[in-house]
Amino acid sequence: MPTLSHLHATQDSAQSAALPNANRPFENDLDADLEFDNGFFDAAGFAAETLSDWRRMAAAIDHTLLKPEATRTQVENLCDEAIRYRFACAMVNPVWVSRASALLAGTGVPVGVVIGFPLGATLASTLRQEAEALVRLGARELDMVISVGQLKSGEHHAVERTIRGVAEVAHQQGALLKVILETCLLTVEEKLRASEIAIQAGTDFLKTSTGFSTGGATAADVALLRGVAGARCGVKASGGIRSLADARAMLEAGATRIGASASVAIVRELGAE
Repeated sequence: MPTLSHLHATQDSAQSAALPNANRPFENDLDADLEFDNGFFDAAGFAAETLSDWRRMAAAIDHTLLKPEATRTQVENLCDEAIRYRFACAMVNPVWVSRASALLAGTGVPVGVVIGFPLGATLASTLRQEAEALVRLGARELDMVISVGQLKSGEHHAVERTIRGVAEVAHQQGALLKVILETCLLTVEEKLRASEIAIQAGTDFLKTSTGFSTGGATAADVALLRGVAGARCGVKASGGIRSLADARAMLEAGATRIGASASVAIVRELGAE
């Protein structure tokens, strides 16, 4: 599996990209946090290691099926493929978590689920309840969408409190949290601000996109998110990643996780059968 030895933290608060993040208290002036040394992430080294073998590549991919018309049979096939290729997780919609958990029990492949998806306009209390219900059903990775409208309205503390509430639920149960910024809808300043808010609130990964909006992941956005994160958390690129070349570009830009529905095709390009 890809290692995270490429993360070199220079602060006590810097964490591995795959482990729950311990953060400094949320500050009134988030810009002040930019003065801290957030550690160094060796993107080139991580990319080279991950791309060296299809198994390492698979271990960095969230095998994903989120289309609304996905059937039970398709979800079962997704789980079978996740087991066969040892993907990082099988990512499904909430209604399928129970079934996926049953299929993946004892395999070592975790169930991932999206919450507040895809708009991010859900009540904070509802998000927390959804997270609590889904971890009880077996989800071990939660991908939540931020409230883009609140962010754009300058309601940064509301955004932070919502993320922190979900992070607390996830981490109490040993689950990971990935925060989806929906970068295609944000200005550069908003991407920077949202990234820092999410990190301060306790996210384990910054994630680019839902794949359901006006655009998906770009290498430029991944690099920007990694620049903010440093060694403090992981970065997940998702949305429109359909080939090994796409995945390579995201990894080289600083991603530690790839979200894709074309996962099998990607690892087969590296030699998987």
